[in-house]
Amino acid sequence: MDAERERATQEAAFCERLLAKSGENVLRETLRDAPVTAWEHYPPGDVFDPESGGQWYYHCHLPPADDVEHGHFHCFVRPAGAQGPVHHLIAIGVDAYGRLHRLFTVNQWVVGDAWLDAEPTIALLPRFDMQLAKPSYLVNRWLTAIVTQYQSEIEQLIRERDVALAGHAVGGDLDAMRQNREFEVMSSLVIGAPARAG
Repeated sequence: MDAERERATQEAAFCERLLAKSGENVLRETLRDAPVTAWEHYPPGDVFDPESGGQWYYHCHLPPADDVEHGHFHCFVRPAGAQGPVHHLIAIGVDAYGRLHRLFTVNQWVVGDAWLDAEPTIALLPRFDMQLAKPSYLVNRWLTAIVTQYQSEIEQLIRERDVALAGHAVGGDLDAMRQNREFEVMSSLVIGAPARAG
């Protein structure tokens, strides 16, 4: 494991330990006891770091993606600032206890971002560096650490996204394919088996 990945792994674990000491986890800290409504963004208005251009929000679907995932964090970068185009990097799925469950990419229509092909998207990954005290410093640092820790896997998922889109594009029409609502999740990686009670 290279040094940067090792540091990110340690930072993610540190954030989880600190939250656990207070009886919290990444999910509870994000929701802050708000009543959870499917499709709503948490926190309202999203989180944006004006220095790095990183942006994220959490939401959940009904029905959920599987019997483990509670919802997911959508992670973006706005390289030209708050008023510039937004580019989706990765979605980070967590279980009901805030534990990392999976990483996945989505089709353009899902988040309505300014599309970038795989390599320009991958080049933005190091820009996702959320150094903000609010709404939660630990959640911001945890998300940053996860993107860094799993950067090589995320790069592969982004490349797989583009291969999948190209494979389904009728007559090579990628613009139409990116708006095709029959295709939502384009690539996915489950990180670990869920812990079982009892």
